[in-house]
Amino acid sequence: MKLAIGNDHTAVDLKNIVMAHLKERGVEVVNVGTDTTESFDYPVSGFRVGKLVASGEVDGGVLICGTGVGISLAANKVPGVRACVCSEPYTAALSKRHNDANIIAFGARVVGDEMAKLIVDSWLDASYEGGRHARRVGLITEIEKTGNLSAILAD
Repeated sequence: MKLAIGNDHTAVDLKNIVMAHLKERGVEVVNVGTDTTESFDYPVSGFRVGKLVASGEVDGGVLICGTGVGISLAANKVPGVRACVCSEPYTAALSKRHNDANIIAFGARVVGDEMAKLIVDSWLDASYEGGRHARRVGLITEIEKTGNLSAILAD
């Protein structure tokens, strides 16, 4: 498995901890974030990880900024990305099982080191269930591609 990881200046330390944890799990990591605490614009990392995920160059992504929100918003602007902000393991697992999330995001100012590892592990260990969820993920993709939703336009 190969994952891209991106971050801003608030998340350098946590990124390094998560990268080491991923490598311990045997995951290849592509670091596209900043390695310094000098001010860095989170949309840059969100975009970089999103492009790598959407192109299929990596199997998924991990994003970390202060809250996880801004960086995930940037990534979600890349077509084909489904980035979810998670502050605990249960939501992380369900984001993969039900929403086929291909990027996980969290905040360095929100979760601690051990919680970040638990979040990543729960997401990695989960599998997309498809089934009834596939229709809903398809609706999200339709909105992304067309700016519309035929399911409600037919009403």
